[in-house]
Amino acid sequence: MGNVYKAVKVSDHVYWVGAIDWGIRDFHGYTTRHGSTYNAYLILADKITLIDTVRAPFRDELLSRIASVVDPGDIDYIVSDHAEMDHSGSLSRIMEEVRPEKVFASVMGTEALKEHFGLGGILPLKSADTLSLGNMQLTFMETRMLHWPDSMFSYLKEDRLLFSQDAFGMHLASAERFADTIDTAILDYESATYYANILMPYSPQILKLLEDVKKSGLDIRIVAPDHGPVRRRKIDTLMESYAQWARQRPSNKAIVLYDTMWHSTELMARAIEEGLVAGGARVRVMSMSSSHRSDAAYEILDAGALVAGSPTLNNNIFPT
Repeated sequence: MGNVYKAVKVSDHVYWVGAIDWGIRDFHGYTTRHGSTYNAYLILADKITLIDTVRAPFRDELLSRIASVVDPGDIDYIVSDHAEMDHSGSLSRIMEEVRPEKVFASVMGTEALKEHFGLGGILPLKSADTLSLGNMQLTFMETRMLHWPDSMFSYLKEDRLLFSQDAFGMHLASAERFADTIDTAILDYESATYYANILMPYSPQILKLLEDVKKSGLDIRIVAPDHGPVRRRKIDTLMESYAQWARQRPSNKAIVLYDTMWHSTELMARAIEEGLVAGGARVRVMSMSSSHRSDAAYEILDAGALVAGSPTLNNNIFPT
């Protein structure tokens, strides 16, 4: 195949070797208008280590990027931070081709990989465990229900780099690998949309996680998520954004969601809008027949009030 795809250096010892999915437009029912990436990372240590893999159809792209740096057969360790298919879908095939010395996952991750792929012999890791790569060291932190039971952070001490799997990411296909090379407005919108649609139900766990990260004393200078660009600047701002969203403090914003058959529910929604505006609220009215639920989730993220209206159809709500 040749090395059609190239790795991108993200720190002194780490390369991005993931895949770009320019065409995906739906992810778990979440609209991804600008595609996504499935990020994987290669650590060039004495024990060459691959962090995560990619969705199964992108296996060749992953191998091509790895081969632009090292022979894939030279990989010693694979660490699976997250067993969901977009990050583990090619793992079994990669293991067959690379034949790594050891493969690691969280305690729950070993179970998930066994159930999904029949993979045995995966070595379990738990919070505060360390893994020597010879001249470097990885430290691990289980992050259960962020947003799967198996989720785990890996931290490379020497590069002060956090592999954050599905936290701190976004669905954004881009030729740029670093957040500081992308327009801030795009980053802010995509990051908030990602949080609202994937992580918002787990806000209490996220607040605890942020506190655990703070207590750990980890010196994080780079955040490398499993989706979207790598963060190498304004890490404190990123953490504070997550804390703000997770606190879910109400703002002076109200969202009115509705659908209607013969406009009666629409009339009620508009009347509620007028009342809210008169009371001094900022109001966003969304017809769910013309708005996607992903957009509604984004608007709800910082709202102080939500009003939902539906006509009755066969003794039930309208199936929008």
